Amino acid sequence: MDTSFIKELSVTRGDDAQVTIEGEIPLELLQAQREAAITELGKDVEIDGFRKGHIPANVLEKHLGEMRILTEMAERAIARAYPQILVAHDVDAIGRPEINVTKIAPDNPLGFTATVAVLPEVTLPDYQAIAKTHTNSPLDTEVTDAAVEEKITEILKQKASYERLQKSAAAKESGDLPTPDTVEPEGEPEIPELTDAVAQSLGQPGQFTSVADLKEKLKEHLTIEKECDERAKRRSAVTDAIIEATPVTLPKVLIDSELQQMFAQMQEDLDRANLSFDDYLGHIKKTKEELETEWKPAAEKRAKLQLI
Repeated sequence: MDTSFIKELSVTRGDDAQVTIEGEIPLELLQAQREAAITELGKDVEIDGFRKGHIPANVLEKHLGEMRILTEMAERAIARAYPQILVAHDVDAIGRPEINVTKIAPDNPLGFTATVAVLPEVTLPDYQAIAKTHTNSPLDTEVTDAAVEEKITEILKQKASYERLQKSAAAKESGDLPTPDTVEPEGEPEIPELTDAVAQSLGQPGQFTSVADLKEKLKEHLTIEKECDERAKRRSAVTDAIIEATPVTLPKVLIDSELQQMFAQMQEDLDRANLSFDDYLGHIKKTKEELETEWKPAAEKRAKLQLI
């Protein structure tokens, strides 16, 4: 394929992270797609007296019409030339281009414009300095005795609720009728006193040997958990600050891509909960468009972070 025409194309880079390519594809390159275009358009055509897929080209041409053939030729010619145009003009395109045919007629070159989003230039700030402002102090990983006691109370409540459910299920399975002595009051179940025996019944068999052992191991676990949380908060603060300090024009295609991922994740969550998307929208009393508007800032932030 003669690609000399590519250098003559007009390439305009806009301030909105888009590039517009404009020009003509020579007639000979357009004509080179004629046979393939007729074959593609004619593969499903049915005409009396001919087997499907075996209709002569001259018959197909009359049946299809010249403009329909030219349109298919144009699509194929542009699709073939487009990747080479991007390479020749160093266009770092993302997403699908918007193609407009500006001139199409028998025995004439093909006029077209292609507008496509491009990967924007990102000038990073001094991210190391930004990071230091959020990491120049030690992590707060201290876990108080009160936090340990609160966790133990939570565990004991869960244990009591689980045992009450087991007791209720066993009674139903055996067919025993409830009596005033066996009916438990509504509300939270009574929390058992924490003894060494109760501590030994928690977790995996042999995990805890005593109340003191339970408290010590819980404190170790909560310390690790708090350290992970603090590191995540610090990392989020650093990335937020870098995002804030980085000027960049986001192409719409990147924002739309993030929105699509967010909706896909929500759909997975709804599927797991056996809820339909429409039912969910009805429950929150919002439309999909309203959700998109609400989520757009988060999508922009995610897209920007990806670029950074």
